[in-house]
Amino acid sequence: MIKLNFRPAAVAAAALAAVLALSACGGSTPASSTGSQENPYGLIQPGTIRVASLGDSKPYTFADAQGNFTGFDVELFKDVAHRAGVDNVVFTGQDFSGLLAAVANGQFDVGVAAIGITDKRKETVDFSEGYLAGYLTVITTKTSGIKDVNGLSGKRLGVVQGTLQEAYAVKNFTSANLVRFPDNNTAIAAVNSGTVDAHFLDYEAAKAYEKQHGLVSAADIPSFDAPAGFALAKGKTAFKDALNKGLAAAMDDGTWKKLYQKWFPGSPMPEQYLPKAEQKATPTPSK
Repeated sequence: MIKLNFRPAAVAAAALAAVLALSACGGSTPASSTGSQENPYGLIQPGTIRVASLGDSKPYTFADAQGNFTGFDVELFKDVAHRAGVDNVVFTGQDFSGLLAAVANGQFDVGVAAIGITDKRKETVDFSEGYLAGYLTVITTKTSGIKDVNGLSGKRLGVVQGTLQEAYAVKNFTSANLVRFPDNNTAIAAVNSGTVDAHFLDYEAAKAYEKQHGLVSAADIPSFDAPAGFALAKGKTAFKDALNKGLAAAMDDGTWKKLYQKWFPGSPMPEQYLPKAEQKATPTPSK
């Protein structure tokens, strides 16, 4: 190994030159989280919101046949971003297990993927107000013998790593053997092949898999204690305020309701997100 010796003056000069060079490269470093007149929300690229999301989580966020992101969360976030004055929104698919870390370290401006707000996650990122609450479902084959959550004892139960379902299963399904997957598609393939006995996922996503693969629901569990929110790095106060203002407006004028009816037809509608004049008791999902 070659050892190089540097004089102190040379080192200082080189360091100063490096700092000046970086300062001159606009866009080479993330924008300040405090924002500026030209970039009030502290976005990585002024005028563009870079979103970390999921490409296989119907009907929340998913890529269509052309590779374009769509779904309830996608359409809602684009509406909210428009209300905040930003129309250029770029979605990128990520594994859920690393999504929040990618937002926290500045790789993305926000995470949008029906992300449940929990105290544990708040240690890593900040959240907007909640915009979605729903149910969790245990999905299995017709011949598995699993009829309810009690039937999970000793069974292999799939969960997507890093999700609310994983946290719930760890706490409540202690007699089940949890098998972690990177996404729902991989887990459902394991159910179909018999590698796992059941999979624990979101109620809405479960409905699509039931129809596609002839699977059945063994249990639908309320999950209103951890509503979904948009995740963003800590300290982005102006950005968070703008998202919350946009969300409130989308709920007040019925946009949220319209999108919910489009993407979740026939599903129970959480009353807290409806215009106040329309709020009523929230029903439970029917089989």
